[in-house]
Amino acid sequence: MSIEWVNLAIDDLRAWGRGRGVEVDADEIRLLCDYASDYLGVNELGDFVPATFDELLLSIYPRKVIAPPESAPETVAAARTLVDYLQQSGAVGTKTAALMRERLSDIATRMPDALADTANFGMAKSLFSSIGPESLEQSVAIPSGEVPDLGEAPCDCPGCTPRPAVRLPSPEALQAQLRDVPLLAELDRGGVPYLREFAGGEPLPRWAAIVAHVVEHDTGGQVTGHPQVDEELYDLLDMLYRLQVPAPAAVVGDYVTELAEDTGVDVPAVLERLAWCGLVRVEGGTAGLTPAAVWALREHYLALGLDAPQGADLAGGDARGLIEGLLDGVPTELAEDDITRWLAARSAGEAAAELLAAASGAPAVARGIAVTIVDRLGAEAADDVRGWLDDQELRPHVIHWLAARGLPAPPLSQEELLWVSVDMLALATPAAADDPEVFAENIAASGPPAHLIEEMWRVDHPDVVEVLELLGRSLTDGTAAKAARKAAFKARSRGIR
Repeated sequence: MSIEWVNLAIDDLRAWGRGRGVEVDADEIRLLCDYASDYLGVNELGDFVPATFDELLLSIYPRKVIAPPESAPETVAAARTLVDYLQQSGAVGTKTAALMRERLSDIATRMPDALADTANFGMAKSLFSSIGPESLEQSVAIPSGEVPDLGEAPCDCPGCTPRPAVRLPSPEALQAQLRDVPLLAELDRGGVPYLREFAGGEPLPRWAAIVAHVVEHDTGGQVTGHPQVDEELYDLLDMLYRLQVPAPAAVVGDYVTELAEDTGVDVPAVLERLAWCGLVRVEGGTAGLTPAAVWALREHYLALGLDAPQGADLAGGDARGLIEGLLDGVPTELAEDDITRWLAARSAGEAAAELLAAASGAPAVARGIAVTIVDRLGAEAADDVRGWLDDQELRPHVIHWLAARGLPAPPLSQEELLWVSVDMLALATPAAADDPEVFAENIAASGPPAHLIEEMWRVDHPDVVEVLELLGRSLTDGTAAKAARKAAFKARSRGIR
């Protein structure tokens, strides 16, 4: 998806709602925009058409989101708000908006049945729901609308929290970026007195030296216009370096104010001056480091003897490298960009074949990421996906993929249903360990029934004992929890690990 246009749209939508006293369910509308972008080719607000809502609310939403039928009115109401905004912002005309509202009136009567229909969910209703609505997205999805917690600036000693691996521009791209930095152009004209010692010289070494100077020396406010912010510039840039992706400008502004001890700092002016220096990029209501600043800060960290790893471009590798890189942890925007560029470099069939080959025999979490990415592909990949029906581990996923697109698919056997139940629940174990309360809430709302749990011990899955023990600890329904504990005992007795 294009995260940028969705973020901008939601920011504008919130402002539009505040200005008109309209209650806006921004999270629900963001989800609709995300799915429209992911699956329906909507790359800007003007791409919405009346038919978009039919596909979005009656097909994609029921298949992707675990929600009870009675929640349909809330989702349709959010869609109506989106249509009002589309019309009043000028993204669609009055006639188109009227047609959208007609579609939504019809959808409102049909969506509860779509949410309740297990055929729409495929296996999702009974299997994926136990891990929550984001289960299919696992670690490669883009949660959005969350304000990052900047917290306190971490200590910069080598023993503290390590800095994340960062992506670096090529030397050619970096030099091209530096040619557009106003500070450097002014320095070459004889300006910027506090940096005159860096006039001339090779572009990259000079830039690294300039950045090291402004973060380590007392520049007395000449960089940001505020002496105390200059003193804390290292902490500010280091925090943005650790975030890796742009943060809301208001949040960065709060952090700047905190660093300056609230001495009347003009935050917009500070950010504007940092942008003029080539250190920060401010756009779309967000602020983050420029690629050139990331490169120079990393050079400075290395010169100080600090650990500053360089991240690989996952889009340039094979499917196994992509999956392993995502498993290592990648900020959501970078992950989306990697996946998008990786898919763009090959046909849908080639992508499916590579991903499923990498998933075959892999641990459940890696398999889940591969299947998630394959789920983005259209019916043109059907032949290559269908070719994995003979793979015992992938077969249930392949059947679900085919059925979800209305393509001919064999029925799931009871054994396959049990196996994929365990496989999908295995994806939840890391998240369950991190936040057991949320997992317990999700699984209590829509976990597998007791009669299904009772049979899971028969599954030859390496994670079956761990999954059943997790269910036994987490389920609030006494009957289901007891069934899970008994099944776990039986699985251990069989020696399944």
